[in-house]
Amino acid sequence: MQRGLTGHFVPVSTLGEQCRAFVPAALPPSPALALDETLHEQLQNASLAIGRLDGQVDVLPDRQVFLYSYVRKEAVLSSQIEGTQSSLNDLLTHEMDLAPGVPLDDVTEVSCYVSALELGMQRLAEGMPISLRLISELHGQLLSSGRGSTKQPGEFRRSQNWIGGSRPGNALHVPPPPDMVQDCMGSLEKFIHNDPVKTGTLIKAALAHLQFETIHPFLDGNGRLGRLLIALILSSEGMLRQPMLYLSLYFKKNRAEYYAHLQQVRETGDWEAWLSYFLRGVKETADDAALTARRLWTVFREDRAKLQTLSGATGSLLQAHEQLQRVPLLSAGKAAIKMNVTLPTATKALQRLQTLGIVREITGGKYGRLYSYEAYLSILSEGTEPLR
Repeated sequence: MQRGLTGHFVPVSTLGEQCRAFVPAALPPSPALALDETLHEQLQNASLAIGRLDGQVDVLPDRQVFLYSYVRKEAVLSSQIEGTQSSLNDLLTHEMDLAPGVPLDDVTEVSCYVSALELGMQRLAEGMPISLRLISELHGQLLSSGRGSTKQPGEFRRSQNWIGGSRPGNALHVPPPPDMVQDCMGSLEKFIHNDPVKTGTLIKAALAHLQFETIHPFLDGNGRLGRLLIALILSSEGMLRQPMLYLSLYFKKNRAEYYAHLQQVRETGDWEAWLSYFLRGVKETADDAALTARRLWTVFREDRAKLQTLSGATGSLLQAHEQLQRVPLLSAGKAAIKMNVTLPTATKALQRLQTLGIVREITGGKYGRLYSYEAYLSILSEGTEPLR
């Protein structure tokens, strides 16, 4: 539906030039969303896909294994959209304090995103509602170190920003001036809490994400936090028991369409076209995540069966395999600690797994060797190649 401009412009002066900042109207859209047969079907298909994902992960022997991995994949993808070049392998290596040769600023940024994701899960589990307080706390964690640490972590911006273009005067979008950010975010918080009307969870997540991106309330980290907001809404409202649905890969693969929809809503009010795009992404992402869970479980089960049929298989060999399911990059030293065995025992187990073709030693050195669970990382890394 073409509603026209979904807000109003106010004049601002920044960097010595005059321009117009866009202040979005409070949600929900007016006139109300027109859900035709196609959108109803997309909404139903997306909901069913999320249900299948929730059920698929529920049958895993250890859902935390999947969650650990998937959170890190999301952190890499979401940060890549913002321009980092870190890979999933870089992040996992960094987390083991074995990060020579990786782009430190990039991998620190991704690591902070993991921390923000985990903090969000923790706060929801503690019963904290999605609020400006929570959003600010997560932003503070997101920018706690690295390149963004000087850009007011945890605080709404006090200066004007813009999106696209070399300066405000030729920008694609100039968000609300800083003195209006608090009110805009306050209205968004009310909408998330079903004020003035109750809104379905998926529609709420779609609208809230776009509104957050339009407000752009922080100096840095808006994109990553806006994507995280989707998962938090779905989890907080019980659609997913764990926040495991992340749209960054879908947005990454369809980024031209994504940015076009954001601007189209601002200029024409066509929320329905954005919702259709969003629901396609939810279904695709949920289906892919459920398939990934099944593929990982198949790899784990088949490799364990292989180990159990070996003559002379030891408990330490099975223990090492269990640890690699939790962390697909492992050193002998870390393995010895986690398995509560001696270093020679852990080393022997990992070397045997290498002989069997289950892991690969990736450092090539005599000391500080690092073993990679190849089949696991191959599945997990799909789609995480850095943008060029």
